[in-house]
Amino acid sequence: MSRLLTVFAQRFLRCITFAIFLTLISSLILPITTWASSNLGVDNGHLSSCPASNNCVVSQDPDAKHAIDPIAYHVDRDTAREILLKVLGVVPRTEIIEQTDNYIHALSKSRIFKFVDDLEFYFPTNESVIHLRSASRIGDSDLGVNRRRLEQIRLAMRDLNI
Repeated sequence: MSRLLTVFAQRFLRCITFAIFLTLISSLILPITTWASSNLGVDNGHLSSCPASNNCVVSQDPDAKHAIDPIAYHVDRDTAREILLKVLGVVPRTEIIEQTDNYIHALSKSRIFKFVDDLEFYFPTNESVIHLRSASRIGDSDLGVNRRRLEQIRLAMRDLNI
């Protein structure tokens, strides 16, 4: 009888361990598209500030660790917007979610774990710049991915002579 209990206890522990393992793996691998940040968009002519975490950059009113320069352009605003939309169309695993005449919101997913980053672009009417914000939805660090992605977009825009 005690051997039967030992076998049952071992199987039970394996099942519990496997269930915990599956829960952890699924939380990392499954896309997390429903965790949209509530602080997206333009409010009084400004993109939202970054949270304290190290996985966000913003060009408007940034603190030192989250600062990134806006993208300057030398064409009309509509042309700059159309060029940016074309550039975003070739950024891997990136989908445009919302666009207006002065704002673009896109999602970019990591290749393996499908982590979601929100990319925002704001075209103020009185400046020839595109203000930027890119933030990961979860975690504390993105290992610089958001900053590098926006800098690559900046270079692509510069190559297209905006």
